[in-house]
Amino acid sequence: MNKNKMFSLPDSLQNVNNSYCPGCGHGIIHRLVAEVIDELDVREKTIGIAPVGCAVFAYNYWNFDVTESAHGRPPAVATGIKRCLPDRVVFTYQGDGDLAAIGTSEIIHAANRGENITTIFVNNANYGMTGGQMAPTTILGQKTATTPFGRDAKRDGYPLRVCELLASISGACYIERVSVSNPKNIIKTKKAIKKGFENQLNNLGFSLIEVLSQCPTDWQMTPIESIKWIDDILTKTFPLGVFKECTKK
Repeated sequence: MNKNKMFSLPDSLQNVNNSYCPGCGHGIIHRLVAEVIDELDVREKTIGIAPVGCAVFAYNYWNFDVTESAHGRPPAVATGIKRCLPDRVVFTYQGDGDLAAIGTSEIIHAANRGENITTIFVNNANYGMTGGQMAPTTILGQKTATTPFGRDAKRDGYPLRVCELLASISGACYIERVSVSNPKNIIKTKKAIKKGFENQLNNLGFSLIEVLSQCPTDWQMTPIESIKWIDDILTKTFPLGVFKECTKK
């Protein structure tokens, strides 16, 4: 019998319980970020910026420097830190309410300036922390606490496609949408996150990785139903793939 350890906690992840609901994708994404930081050996110079939202307590879960920002302002905070400490690896971790609603102008202008930072954008198509209200990424027909009969384009507008929007901006270097709905997609997500950090280390500019993530509690689904909903429904509005990639600045 092979007694060699095959699986262990990343050094960049704290050995603590988290506050996420059962079946939520945040825990998976947190681990992927931690694994990438360990593999790149940058833990001692990494600074994360936590959002206001489900991941507001991210600083309790990662074992490296993490600060907090006002709602929607992580890109502004990251810009200030990176410009003052250009040798640091700086990333924002944001939900769809934080990034795509109150923080829309922040993320657009950070990308437009070509800031040399990395953004992990978690899209679960609703306001997860505050009770499942409609978010900018809520898809047409989706029922939420504030769209009980489904999102209607005439009344509520259309879902905001962040990757497609930012890919049109000259300052953006790398834009990709992935998901954590199954093992194959989780592996792709880790590769995308690693690419985003490597771009920063190579001074290539702004990178954003959008991660479609399950929210069983607010979607009122079982965890299994929620991952199936991502693959069967959510990806029709938010197709996976690379939307922009540059190899040099």
